[in-house]
Amino acid sequence: MSTSPRLRSLNIDNINPHVKKAEYAVRGELAMRAEKYRAKLAKGYPPSPPEETLPFDKVISANIGNPQQLDQKPITFFRQVLSILEYPQLLENESALKDSFGYKSDVIDRARWLLNDVKSVGAYSQSQGGLGIRTSIAKFIEARDGYAADPAQIFLSAGASSGVNTLMHIICARPETGVLVPIPQYPLYTATLSLLNARCVPYYLNEERAWGTDLGAIRSALEKAKREGTDVRAIVVINPGNPTGASLPAEDIRSVLEFAQQENLVVLADEVYQTNIFTGKFTSFKKALRDLQNTVPDKYDTVELASLHSISKGMVGECGHRGGYFELVGFDPEVAAQIYKFVSISLCAPVVGQCLVEMMVNPPREGDPSYALYREEYDGIFNGLQKRATALYDAFSKMEGVHCQYPQGSMYLFPTITLPASAIRQASKENRSPDEFYASRLLDATGVCVVPGSGFGQREGTLHFRTTFLAPGTEWVGRIRTFHEGFMDEFRG
Repeated sequence: MSTSPRLRSLNIDNINPHVKKAEYAVRGELAMRAEKYRAKLAKGYPPSPPEETLPFDKVISANIGNPQQLDQKPITFFRQVLSILEYPQLLENESALKDSFGYKSDVIDRARWLLNDVKSVGAYSQSQGGLGIRTSIAKFIEARDGYAADPAQIFLSAGASSGVNTLMHIICARPETGVLVPIPQYPLYTATLSLLNARCVPYYLNEERAWGTDLGAIRSALEKAKREGTDVRAIVVINPGNPTGASLPAEDIRSVLEFAQQENLVVLADEVYQTNIFTGKFTSFKKALRDLQNTVPDKYDTVELASLHSISKGMVGECGHRGGYFELVGFDPEVAAQIYKFVSISLCAPVVGQCLVEMMVNPPREGDPSYALYREEYDGIFNGLQKRATALYDAFSKMEGVHCQYPQGSMYLFPTITLPASAIRQASKENRSPDEFYASRLLDATGVCVVPGSGFGQREGTLHFRTTFLAPGTEWVGRIRTFHEGFMDEFRG
């Protein structure tokens, strides 16, 4: 028998190269360093010698839209229902639930209804999701858009990310397949395309038009990709925007759908921030498409649209429960059958997440026992987000070399930063992009973790960073302003 050590089967040179190529800046190097700082602070503050003292006493994870990590409170109705779903024996003593724990009758009724649909949250559901849950989603879509929705065309997913993964697997048939992706974009899309060995076809959003879509830029990107031999099959639109926070006007949405019809493209509408609207009104791609179909009969009947939604954002913020859905419109039934087969391979979406989706789309209504508290909590979260977004925007507007669009929606701002030449030279010496250098210095000085704009894509010669406005209070906004003043003074000469 050999006594020499056994060599590992896997090494960095023989694993899947597409995994190595994929990048996901939201949880990249800066996020990992922020977690190290958080762990260090958790040991006790101030630290005992010889540990180095940090210049802050709290890490602010403004790099990711993770509401409850940043102290957003769960909606009471949702969690009370979940408690019964997780432990149905609680229903054996309804009086205790009501008298001792304050559960309202509609909480108990909803839990019974959901248990009747899924039987147990510890059991697999139908691969597509519970029928009663999908029916509730269809009713929500119809109430939102004024057009009917079919539960048979709705698929529950483990968050919108899982839905994107499913759809991309169906679309990306070969290495030459391309998907039009907005820049700046949420890196889920480029990372997924890398994993599938398919091609990202970037189209730039128009910062001067509040990060709106630019049909000329989309068309130019498509034509360039075709010249390079790319088979462009789909276009992604994120509305409201991530990372930009933009809310698209109805005319932009209509233009994208008209373009998709002309070029025979599938439309992937990422609408997970649809309740985070501060200015204007949310228009879904589904409504815009149905409006077009009514206006011009037959022309748009074969436009393929997949719309995605999630419990992770909005006022729900239940990221960790992994719940979402996507709706198919205009897809060939044989293709839809293959989508069903694909999701069946993973058996089903998390059933607790499915139940939360049902509550998100079917919350307490006016007159229900739980409505007053639900409304108070929902409005409190919304108003808090809007207040912090405005405070952050106001701070950026006073910072030298920083320009930011007024917050319209989602939970992010994406300011442009203009840095001194000496800061750019120092970034080069440290083998970092200038925006990464700035974000790294910001984290080390303040504990505030943001994401460099290069992680989302940006026009050459421009610099940005993305920050959430989820963290409670506004003290941390002052930290950013103070740091920025010192940074600019340091590198001004």
